[in-house]
Parts: sequence; structure tokens; C-alpha cells
Amino acid sequence: MRVRVSRARAFVWAALLAAVLAVVAACGGGGDSGGGGGSIRGQTITYWASNQGASIQQDNEILRKAIARFTKQTGVKVNFKVIPWSDLFTNITTAVTSGKGPDVLNIGNTWSATLQSTGAFEPFEGSTLNAVGGKSKFLSSSWSASGKPGQTPTSIPLYGLSYGLFYNKQLFQQAGISSPPKTWSEFVADAKKLNNPSKGQYGVALEGASITENAHWAFILGRQNGGDLFDKSGKPTFDSPPIVKAVKDYVDLWGTDKVVNPSSAQWSDGTQALASFAKGKAAMTMWQNNAENNLRTNGMKRSEYGVADVPVVDGSNTPIMTHVAGINISIFKNSEHKNAALAFVKFLTSQGEQVKLNEEYGSLPVVKSAQQDPAFKTPTLKTFNQILAKHAQPMPLIDQEGQMETFIGDAVKQLIAKATTRGSVSEADVKAQLSEANQKMQAAGGGG
Repeated sequence: MRVRVSRARAFVWAALLAAVLAVVAACGGGGDSGGGGGSIRGQTITYWASNQGASIQQDNEILRKAIARFTKQTGVKVNFKVIPWSDLFTNITTAVTSGKGPDVLNIGNTWSATLQSTGAFEPFEGSTLNAVGGKSKFLSSSWSASGKPGQTPTSIPLYGLSYGLFYNKQLFQQAGISSPPKTWSEFVADAKKLNNPSKGQYGVALEGASITENAHWAFILGRQNGGDLFDKSGKPTFDSPPIVKAVKDYVDLWGTDKVVNPSSAQWSDGTQALASFAKGKAAMTMWQNNAENNLRTNGMKRSEYGVADVPVVDGSNTPIMTHVAGINISIFKNSEHKNAALAFVKFLTSQGEQVKLNEEYGSLPVVKSAQQDPAFKTPTLKTFNQILAKHAQPMPLIDQEGQMETFIGDAVKQLIAKATTRGSVSEADVKAQLSEANQKMQAAGGGG
């Protein structure tokens, strides 16, 4: 998902799971819930949307037009609110525990297993799944992040995101680099050629204090090394050799390689690295496709940058380039207008709306038919699309996903801070920090 959330989010998960089970049983449905038929025309539903655009105002403008199309088509009115990512999970938590939430809401897809386990959301199976068009209409990689494997999902894909390598064409040309790097060693070598700290220019722009970014890259590079964050029994393996190597390679960009601005060890809000890249202060960045809106806001033209595959660790047999990033959509089980809610979800995931909304947001369609639209055949979006379709795996789908991101993301943050002050970190430093994160994860219940 695209969210940049403070670590405080993670400590809400356990409280949510403990409190919700007693409440869910008391949350009864009414009205047309249960798929009982009847006309939905004239009904009003509520919708919480996540902030997908460059601003809340832009979201309001985009969604207002989409909802007008839905109301014209179905006669159903939608009262909607766009909620910033920093507040969304807390709002969902409050709604789940109180039983007073919207009919329909967006969630970050890495939350899917946690929210699924609460029992507060409508399962997408049987007639409910058929009502929104069935599983087969969705991109399989996006569907894989709908919930725990083997369990009925309580969310379905809405917007797709994936990582890619952004590179500044002019800076590459000036450095005599003819094409973007394909392997990690090429990536580091090119970053060094493009590095010129005395002029305020660095090879790569990243955000070292971002818990979510750090967790994502530990997962992605760990998978490239053939590792996993959890073993088959659900036991965390943060300090296993493949993950240690992955994290050291990433932290070395600040430390041994010195190709990232040391100030970025404090960056965390999802804007500073992109602004640095857009203004020519960094030649490359690895980011999700919705970064394009931010780059344009910072004055960078599409013709000034290219997008390529994420570099893969040399000799990798598991060329994962992104986690399955994106936004899912759910329906509260106690919705009194379930048929209207299902009609709205079907509308948002229809071919036409998938094209319109994803084109406006700079995200990727999660519906197969919409992916064929010419709007997504631009060179950059074709690259992101094929990364999501062919080189993506979901983050571990566990109840304690927020805690997992916090523990491993903070460990990487501490290592980056140490690398910028000491100049480098050793393999032993990395293993010790990840072992501590591993112990915290085990104490929180592991991956079970």
C-alpha cells in the first residue's frame, strides 16, 4: 500500500483484536443486508475513502464525479469522506469496536489479514462475490493480498501499486550511463558514478526513517536473496542470513557506499525523497507508481525521467521487485444496505471506473480487462504493470502485520542512523539489530 503511518499504529492491532470479538457478535444487520433482494434505488450508503491523490481536495473532486455516475446509474446516494492515511486505521479501529462505521471503506491491502480476523467485515464468497463480478475478473497478484491464504477474503482489490526504479535521463546521459541498472551491483556502481555530494547531488534518494519503506525493502530484497520473514511454521526469521544480507545491502547505500544524502536518515513523510529526485538532487529513486503525481507537483516533466525494473540481487532465483502494493475495499458486516454497498463495490471495480479512477490517481487497474486499456500502455505504466503482474508477492499476511512492519522497519531505521554517524555497519551489527526485532516479534505472537 502507499501508506506512510507512524509506528503508533502497530500497537493498536492487539487491542483491536482483543476488543472486537465481543462487539462483532452484537453488531446486527438490517434493511437489505444478506442479499435479500429488492430495489436499492433511493437508498443512501456511507463510504470512507483513503487519500489517493496529491491532496484531500483532489480526492474529493475525483470521487464526487465518480459517485455522481454511480447515483445516476443506480439511484443510490453515497455520503463519502476522504480520510488521511495517518488517521485511517485509527478510524477503522474505532468503527470496529463501536459497531458504528460506514457501509463501505478502503483499507491498505497489508491490513487485509488483520481486519479479516476481526470478523467485522463481509466475506466475499458465493453470491456476495458473484455480486461484484467474481474472483476471475481480478489480477491474481492483487487478489493474493485480499486476506490470509486459504481463508475467505473480506476485502477485494481496488487500486494497484508497485515499486519501480525512477531515473533522471539527463543525469544518466551526463554520467555516460546508457541504460538503467538491472542488477544490484550495477545499481550501486551507477549510483557511485552519479554521486557528487560536493554539489549536493546523490546517486539515490530514499527515506531512511520511514518504518514502512524500510520494512518493504527488507521484505523485497530478502525475497531476492531467497529468504522469508517467517518460516513455514510461522516463526519469524528476521535475523536469517538472507534477510541480514538484504538489510546490510540496503543500509550500505547510506554507509559503505555513501550514495544517499545522510540527511535522509531522518526523512519519513513520503515527500522529501521524491522532491529531492524531482529537483535533480538525486539521480535515482525506488518508489511506487503513484509517485508520478508528486514528481509533477514538484515540477518534473514526464520526459525528464524514465522508469525501469527494480534492480535484482545478482544471481537471484527469486526476482521479486515489489510487494503486492495497493488498496482494497471492504463492506462492514453490519451494513443495513448491503445490496447497495455491493452495487457500489461492483461499480468501483467495473472496467470503466477502473480506467477512469486509476488514470486520475496514477495507480494501476486491478481488473484484468481494464489493464488492456490504452491509458495504461504508456512506457512507465507498462513497466509498473508488468512488475505487479510478474514480479510481486504479498507482504506476510498475518494478524500482527503492523507490529511486524514496526519491529523490522525500526531496526533498519536504527541501522541507517548508525551508518550515517559511524560511516558503516558490520554484518554483526545488522544481525544483532534484527535479532532484537525478531525477539520482539516472537513476544508479540510471531506469525501465528
